[in-house]
Amino acid sequence: MAEALRSMFLLSSPTVRGLSSLYAGTFFSGAWAMILPTIPVLAQQFAVSAGGAAQIVTAFAAGKFVGTIIAGVLLDRVGTRVALVGGPLVASLAALSVVWAPFFLVILCLALIMGAADSLWATAREIAGIDLAHRSQRGRVISGLHGVHTIGAAFSPFAGGWLTETYGFEAAFVGYAVATALSVPLGLGVPDSEVQRPAEKPVDAPKGWHSAAIAARFRAIKYLYREVDPALRPTYCAIIFATLANQSQRVIVQSMLPLYAAYYLHMEPTQIGILFTVSGVIVFAMVIPAGFLMDRVGRKWCTVPSTAIPGLVFLLVPLTDSFIQLAILIGITGVAQGLSLGSLATSTYDVVPAHARGRLQALRRTIAELGSGVAPLIGGYVANVYNPGVPFLVYAPLLMLSALILAVVGKETLHR
Repeated sequence: MAEALRSMFLLSSPTVRGLSSLYAGTFFSGAWAMILPTIPVLAQQFAVSAGGAAQIVTAFAAGKFVGTIIAGVLLDRVGTRVALVGGPLVASLAALSVVWAPFFLVILCLALIMGAADSLWATAREIAGIDLAHRSQRGRVISGLHGVHTIGAAFSPFAGGWLTETYGFEAAFVGYAVATALSVPLGLGVPDSEVQRPAEKPVDAPKGWHSAAIAARFRAIKYLYREVDPALRPTYCAIIFATLANQSQRVIVQSMLPLYAAYYLHMEPTQIGILFTVSGVIVFAMVIPAGFLMDRVGRKWCTVPSTAIPGLVFLLVPLTDSFIQLAILIGITGVAQGLSLGSLATSTYDVVPAHARGRLQALRRTIAELGSGVAPLIGGYVANVYNPGVPFLVYAPLLMLSALILAVVGKETLHR
């Protein structure tokens, strides 16, 4: 049976093989969520505050910020193959190294490396998926990638919680190391993306960090922004702000929800893992509807509700006092996250030119990662001063504002 399946896979078209490898690797990339239930345990193990332990999410987000910058330059120049193989390999080695980490600071450094590798890997998967899909299928392909990642992330917290309770927090990191190691050979099964060359010869990149070089880098960002069609630049800016709000929202959930559930509602790591699993299952159920909605009705039908609904839910989270109430709200957030599956990335690919897509996507993600890097810091501070429920109230207005800007300023980017 296994040999027959292998033969069918080898005889299939390069597109089928490429997408199959992408989806499988994307599923394994969701194993990062195994680490989330370890946050309360890390606080006890290394004698740090609850907000301090949550900074492992900050470190991962900071790494994603660095990885996004690397991806923007690297993928436009050399294609996606190097990131599809190197990204999971580096993440696996960093996660495995946590087993021998003597201090919490070392774990934070390793989480930063994991985040950088994950970001590089994720951007490469998106570009590879876009290259394998027709324009009219972009929404479904990107939605599928995000959905598969989410279902991997949905079951991973439960597995991570069980591993943490049974063997210790190190086991959760080993689980993530194994999952990413399995993704390395899958990267070889994806066709390398063709490198698009700009019509004009690019200006030499500035060197060094003196004032003139820094000014030149800012000018390069301005010139890069001008690559976008002037009529679509406000839409691109609206998408960037919405991505920042969405990323911040997800990071607040990842970092503050375990603390709120553990310290305020007195839940065990396994119960915390189940909360994330509930959300992930609902997100996965939205993969096909969200993809068809994006490709058949419009991108804004997904992007606007995906930011408005979490804003409303965040106002209700601090009012919960039971597992069931919190699970219902997290489930509703899962619906919104399902609508957001790849919708902002797909809209970005609709408005940016092919030769600069890696850098313009990286610019969008970089700004968003700045927000997601700050979110756990703000959330941790507010949680320490008040309680872990208050950060949800702080970020609710940001989500509502981003939904309003998308609805009013952003154009519909679906070409009928």
